[in-house]
Amino acid sequence: MPWGYRAMFVLLHTYRVRHGCRTLREMILRYAPPVENHTENYIRAVAAGAQVSPDEPLDTKSGERMIPVVAAMSRVENGTPARMDEVRAGWDLFTKYPV
Repeated sequence: MPWGYRAMFVLLHTYRVRHGCRTLREMILRYAPPVENHTENYIRAVAAGAQVSPDEPLDTKSGERMIPVVAAMSRVENGTPARMDEVRAGWDLFTKYPV
């Protein structure tokens, strides 16, 4: 599972550097577009779970900020809380094998 979490860290970082998505809202709008999802509910759930503002710029190189975001996204996607040791291991892989 850590490699899957690393993939999400890479994806969100790519959204920021290549596509100009700077906020949680912009990233989730790209990841889960309204045409296929209840995007506003997704944004609210992740913002609440990660304790971040949906419209505040996210530093995708900050583990302190991104680990809770990816854990909250995992909960939305899977319906169960993420194992934080696995999310942290995914972050460690992201920093060890940068994009």
